[in-house]
Amino acid sequence: MIIKDWNIFEMTGYEPKTTFYTDFSIADNFGVSAIKDTFKRSFENWKHNYVYLTELVMVLNWKEFEHQNNDEFLNLYYKLWCIADEYACNNLKGDELTYFFRTTD
Repeated sequence: MIIKDWNIFEMTGYEPKTTFYTDFSIADNFGVSAIKDTFKRSFENWKHNYVYLTELVMVLNWKEFEHQNNDEFLNLYYKLWCIADEYACNNLKGDELTYFFRTTD
């Protein structure tokens, strides 16, 4: 099983706070239904935590670009990113929304 390492710290200085990237990397090995299930559990459990929601949006965006050569995964990750990003933009307020925009920028 291939589990990719999320090298975001080396690239940007952002220190991951969750296992989302690893969770989705594991799901990638099991296909679309596993990715959808991982998203459903992650989003439902953590959408009210602005820090974790922010990281979920970042991971979905990262995975989308990671799968540029796999249209099925690329389109799925884009759809899931849209759901999480829209939720964040519509529900985070004040300092939480500022954190979201600064971190994802």
